Amino acid sequence: MLDVQHPAHTAGGIFHRLDAEWTALCADTDIQVAVTDWLVTDRLADDVAAVTDAVTDAVTDGVTDSGVRTLGPAQLLAALRPGSGRLTDELTDAVLRALLRRAADHDRSATVAARIVVQAMIPAAVRITRGQVRPFGGRSFDDIGHLAVAALFQVARSGRIHTRPGRPAANLALDTLRYVCAELAADREAHAEDLAAAEDLPDRAPGPDRMAEAAEVRTAAASAGLTPAGPAAYAAEATSARLELLELVLDAMDAGALSPADGRAIAWHYTAAVPDTEAAARAGTTAGAWQRRRSRAVARLTAALALQLRCAA
Repeated sequence: MLDVQHPAHTAGGIFHRLDAEWTALCADTDIQVAVTDWLVTDRLADDVAAVTDAVTDAVTDGVTDSGVRTLGPAQLLAALRPGSGRLTDELTDAVLRALLRRAADHDRSATVAARIVVQAMIPAAVRITRGQVRPFGGRSFDDIGHLAVAALFQVARSGRIHTRPGRPAANLALDTLRYVCAELAADREAHAEDLAAAEDLPDRAPGPDRMAEAAEVRTAAASAGLTPAGPAAYAAEATSARLELLELVLDAMDAGALSPADGRAIAWHYTAAVPDTEAAARAGTTAGAWQRRRSRAVARLTAALALQLRCAA
């Protein structure tokens, strides 16, 4: 099993390695049995089986035994990643809290539970990693990715998240971001003079890595409804400033600081130039209400960014 506290560097990168080793973990019959036992003990087996492919027989009064027996890490991941790719509903929260409780123990099952949490949170870890990469003088994407995964595993094992109010995924992402920021801040302090000089250099043209990242941001933004289909005005999102704002909004949504509606209120106005009257009509509200939502959303985003800056200082 992957040692996420001390992950080895590979040609494919840490996130590719996580996906590859996840396949092996899902094929382990002992782990499948353990996961089924967890879900039955926590009274989550029926609900998880009902929203995944675990049940193939007709179900009329609860989940069939054959369906429950097929539960494993793959079904847990399916429950933790709804169709939108974001951890939002009551079942995902309950499953994640149950995993975090088990991850806080001191046996092998705790390591497996934390590993499942890491796999479920890979999209958030990728966004944290991308948000901390600097074009000059900083660590590479894969270096920060290793750091983010190790921090995520450590936070999952800490036993703190499930006791907090609110969505556990948002708390988990925020604590992971704090660990990453603290580590990078210490690194920047140790190399402050070199970084200060390097970061003043102009970045005149995006390289292939940044172009690929920009494509990922546009795809994620479209999936989240932040870039509505429309006239040519929406093509302006390709500029660097607009892409950076989309990235910030996506990160805030992943961390739970912004709701999807809040994200749209910001992105439609500032990156797609959607008029308030049109945006309000799409959202089924009035222009005044839409403007107030945007104002509150901007305040929430500003507060989230201020928190990130404080932890990086």
